[in-house]
This record gives sequence, structure tokens and C-alpha cells, in this order.
Amino acid sequence: MKKYTGKSVYGSVVIGKVSLPKIKTLAVKRVRVEDIQAEKQRLEEAKRVSVIQLCEIYRMALDKVGEANARIFEIHIMLVDDEDYNEYVYSILESQGVNAEYAVAVTADNFAQMFAAMDDSYMRARAADVRDISNRLIANLMGNPPDIPMPENGNVICAQDLAPSEVILLDTDRVSAFIAAQGSSNSHAAILARNMNIPVIFGAGGEFLSEIKEGDNIIVDGFTGEIFLDPDIHTGALYLEKQIMHGERRRLLTELKGKENVTLDGRKINICANIGALDNIGEVLLNDAGGIGLFRTEFICFGRNEYPTEEQQLAVYRRVIESMAGKRVIIRTLDIDSDKSADYFTLKKDDNPALGYRGIRVSLDNPELFKIQLRALFRASVFGSLGIVFPMITSVEQLSEVMDICVDVKQELKEHNINYSENVEIGIMVDTPAAALISDRLAPMVDFLCICTDDLIQYTLVCDFQNPYRKRYSDSQHQAVMRLIEMSNENAHKNGAWVSICGELAADTSFTEAFIRMSVDELSVAPSMVLKVRDTVRKLDLFV
Repeated sequence: MKKYTGKSVYGSVVIGKVSLPKIKTLAVKRVRVEDIQAEKQRLEEAKRVSVIQLCEIYRMALDKVGEANARIFEIHIMLVDDEDYNEYVYSILESQGVNAEYAVAVTADNFAQMFAAMDDSYMRARAADVRDISNRLIANLMGNPPDIPMPENGNVICAQDLAPSEVILLDTDRVSAFIAAQGSSNSHAAILARNMNIPVIFGAGGEFLSEIKEGDNIIVDGFTGEIFLDPDIHTGALYLEKQIMHGERRRLLTELKGKENVTLDGRKINICANIGALDNIGEVLLNDAGGIGLFRTEFICFGRNEYPTEEQQLAVYRRVIESMAGKRVIIRTLDIDSDKSADYFTLKKDDNPALGYRGIRVSLDNPELFKIQLRALFRASVFGSLGIVFPMITSVEQLSEVMDICVDVKQELKEHNINYSENVEIGIMVDTPAAALISDRLAPMVDFLCICTDDLIQYTLVCDFQNPYRKRYSDSQHQAVMRLIEMSNENAHKNGAWVSICGELAADTSFTEAFIRMSVDELSVAPSMVLKVRDTVRKLDLFV
């Protein structure tokens, strides 16, 4: 047995056999031509045919992945007629007197390299789009429509890479998974595969591709990105069990996807997902969450030598907002402390950071870094529905200072003619007893309250989460905790703010009925818990 690892975009387990598609290679040769006008006419005809093909793919995408994701192919259609791209092709034709295939191939290489060299990961991934379009043009110039990888003796296709158009054209009745030696989890191909519920692993490496054979036994773990070639009996049995468990989750998905979170007596509640990294977006979409109720931004600071720039943060926020296709995304500003920070923050060691220097306190003491994050967030707001939530607010004065900084940031953006949405919702985390007790004064200042039950329990019951003995005293059903939640919810609604509950209690279905009786507006849970909570909600009858 051999094990390989790549980047997965969809959580699923597939046990099957390797299929190596026989794809015709486009061997582009440089040929001198005399009639440049004829080459231009050939190119225009290839473009016309390509647009027809892409329109058909777009129509297929509408059915398979919805309008928001199908727009990828609208971009592809526009790229066929892109002024800069075509100008580059024509300049090669005219200056070098070569065939159209060669001119397109050179243009594709140059444009793809240009995108690949960009700092923005989102833009780097666009290199694959350029190559997809260019390969289509070349194939049509040669009179050979692009090949679609289809399995012969197996159900797990293994190839060098996967283009966006190939994802849409895959026969999902015959293809259970796709493994690419190269590619990016940020690519449009990855986004499409995720929405089609196809386990795709990118970046498995050239070694993997060189060692596999047609018909080899293979296991694909779409949760971890692990690949097992010729698995032993123990591994096979382990993943068979995992596959059965996932099948039960898919059954729930089939039954509940698209269904409302409504009780038998007609009470509704929104169920969203908490995530802490971009890699989790696929799970949010898979489990049909109503949006992202809490996106933790701490991860963007780790693995770096310096604080992430405004552009780097913008790329992250833009991607998560765009991926949700109009569903609301709540992004929490940095909740950094001395135990959960990067070296460049140079925070002094705190014996108990949970009770000391963290969250908004760190942000307000580092206003320039705080403004960088806020600028990136407000700029990202034009790409969808955004809410910003601030952690560890413990006073009206503190919140007033935060709101003033938000006003300053928006004014700066306005002065530089940088767009942002006027509909960004502002909220605070109710993660301390202080915030809960003055929620009647905080709620009028914001659009929503996000009650973090984990921290609220910790601070209310004096139970440090890092202490191994805390469980004895950490009573999630303690009257004090429930009263603080109820108080915060009531004060929010009195002042026109909506309420979300995140943390362990939101996912604990023994509390679901109590929260609905309180008229809590939203529960935000781990992606894997969305369907379970929805199932619980739909079985409740509060009139009984």
C-alpha cells in the first residue's frame, strides 16, 4: 500500500479503481504562413465555434451548479473576445507570420504565467481558466473538439489537471472521483467540483501519476485529501465503515437539502456554519448551510513572517463571500491572544490570555493593523452579503471607539473612490457576562448580537477551557448562563437587533427547542452539524 496526499475540495470517501483517460495531446507546431488574413479568419471561426460550445456548457452548468457558479463560463465566453488576449494573438500572427494555433499557444503560456506569478491566490488560480479557453481554441483550430476524460475500467479518473469545462462535462454516473497531479483548490474547477459533490484532489504530485496503472485499487478520502493505492485489508475495512457513515449523511442531505428550518408548528430559524479557514467552504456548501455565521480570521496570520497585507486579506474575504453566492457571511475580526498569535505580534506572555489581553483589546491597541483588516473587509463587501462582528466588547465606550474607526475607514475608502457596500451589518460577540449584562445599551448601537456560548460559560462559571479539571464545574445548563443568553436575546430584539448563537450549545440539539422558544434568529454550528440541527428543528412541535 502506498499513501499520497493532496488538497481536497469535497468531503466524501470513494473506494474504486483507477481510470487513466486517453486524452489526445494537442501537439502545436510553429508553421510559417504567407496568408495572415486566412489565419485570422481561421481564428475567428474557431472563436465562433468555441463560444457555441461554451454556451452549451453554460446551460449545463446552470442545471448542475446553479446560476452563481455557472457565471464562470460567462467569464470564459468573454475571455474568447478579450481585447488584450486577442491583441496579443494578432500581434504574434502579424509580426512572426505563423499559424494561428502557435499564436494562441504562445499567448496562453504568457497570460497563464502572468496570472501564476501574481501574489493574489485567487488571481493565480485564473491561469487554469486561460489554459482551458486556449486549449479549446487550439482544438477547434485543429478540427478536433476538446476531449472529455471518461473512465474505461475504473471510476476514479487520474490525470495531470482538470479544467472547469471538463468538470461540468463529467458523467457523474460513471465518475466517482478525480485526482489531479497538479491544479489548485482555489481554481474554478475546484469550485465547480465542490458544488457537484464530486471528490476532487488537486496536487497529488507527479510521482503519484507515474506509479499508478489502469485498474489499480484505490481509496480517495475527500475529507483529508489522502489517497491510498492498493490499500491493505485493514485500511479497506476502515474506509468502508467511513463510507457507510458518509452515506448516512448523504441520505440526510438528499432528504433535507433545500428544506426550510421550520418546526411542525411553523416557527423558523436560520442555521449557518462556523468555519476557520477557506478549506472549510466546501463543507458549508455540501451541508446546505444558510450562510456562514462565524468566519474566524486568525488563520490568515499564521505561517507568515509579517502581518497580512490589505490585498492578501481582501483575497481571502472576497473568496469566502463570493463562494456563498449571496448568502450572508459573518466575519469576526482578529481574536488574537498571546497563546494564539504569530511572532510578529510580539505580545507579552500572559499566564491566562483568556482573561487578559485578547480580541478587540489587541485590535484597538494596534489601530493601523486594525484599519488594514477593516479596509479589506469593507472592500470585500461589494462581492456579496457581509456582516462584521467584534470579539470581547465589554463596554459602551469600547464599542463607540470601534464604530468611530469604522466610520473613519469608510471615509478613507470614499476619498480614494474605492467601492464598498453601505449594507454591511455590524455586530458584537456576547462572549462575556459584561456584554450580556449591558446588552440593553450595546444592542441599539449594532445590527446583531452573536452569543458565543463557549466563552460565556467559561467567564460566567470561572472555568478556564485550558484547565483539565474544568469539566466538573462547566455546566452548560447552568441557570446563570441561560439567563445571560435569554437577557441578551430579549434586549437585542427590543432594540431591533437580531441574534445568533454560536459555540457548542448551538449544535447541542437538547438546547434547540429552548432557543427556538426564545425566538433566537440564528444558530451557527460546525458544517457537519447543520443537517442534524435542521432535522431536529423540523421534528419539533412547540404547541404540544
